[in-house]
Amino acid sequence: MGWLWAIIVGFVLGLIAKAIIPGKQHSPLWLTTICGIVGALIGNALARGFGIDETSGIDWGRHVLQLAAAVVIVLLGDTAYTAVRGNRQRA
Repeated sequence: MGWLWAIIVGFVLGLIAKAIIPGKQHSPLWLTTICGIVGALIGNALARGFGIDETSGIDWGRHVLQLAAAVVIVLLGDTAYTAVRGNRQRA
């Protein structure tokens, strides 16, 4: 079940990150999901480092860190995808 939740959370985080980033992103849905998963993992690691990974109630700090990391990773992933795809079209 852990992998299924990782995919679902990565998908949702990736879509929210794409909505936050201004402009049009050209990365496919599978790449957005992978970037969202990576962002969630990095956000969890940062929350653990700050000591806010286990709180009573909703872990707002952890979720904010996950989303912030997902925004950065989706932006980098989209930039890399566009650069690679642009080089293929020129060749």
